Amino acid sequence: MTMKTIAAAKFKEQCLSLLDSVGPEGITITKRGKPVAKLVPLGREGKTLIGSLRDSIKILGEIKSTGVTWAADAKP
Repeated sequence: MTMKTIAAAKFKEQCLSLLDSVGPEGITITKRGKPVAKLVPLGREGKTLIGSLRDSIKILGEIKSTGVTWAADAKP
C-alpha cells in the first residue's frame, strides 16, 4: 500500500473528513514538501488490552520481591 501524503494547508481544510477516512497505513502531512507529522488510526482500545495476556503468563515466586535481602530487612 502506498502511504497518502497531504499538504498541511489541505489537511487543515479537510481535517474532519480525513479523520473519518484514515486507513491503517496513515497519512503523512507535509509542510513545504517536507514531512512534519503522520496521522494514524488508534490501535486497539485499552479495554481490549486488559486481560489480553490471561493464560499466557505464569508468575513464579513472590511478585512483590526481588529476592534480594536488604540490610533493613536483616534480622538482628
